[in-house]
Amino acid sequence: MERIPILQMGSFLLVTIQVDMHDRLALTLQDDLTNRIVKTGARGVLIDISSLEIVDSFIGRILGNIASMSRILDAETVVVGMQPAVAITLVELGLSLTGVRTALNVEQGMAMLRKSLGFPPEENDSHART
Repeated sequence: MERIPILQMGSFLLVTIQVDMHDRLALTLQDDLTNRIVKTGARGVLIDISSLEIVDSFIGRILGNIASMSRILDAETVVVGMQPAVAITLVELGLSLTGVRTALNVEQGMAMLRKSLGFPPEENDSHART
């Protein structure tokens, strides 16, 4: 069965979606990610969707569900790398992705997670030094 890799970076989990998402893969990611949060005690989840060119309403809802489930499991979620066409599609579909925090790229997303969880900014983290 096809799976999306979930990498652990300290207290965070990093998911980089490099393939077109279909419904079964999205549901598998949701299950794998929630299980991994519990297993590792991760405090933050960063999901990079920069390779996704198309997102339908189901995938949009799954992203929202992942953020909600993560929050219940005491982990913050940030989605990064959203393409303009994806943002337009989500708005046109009426999906506001309530509770999903976004950033332009992985660096900004990590800075957002570190700040929201009270971690000190990293040396090369220019966005956190304000």
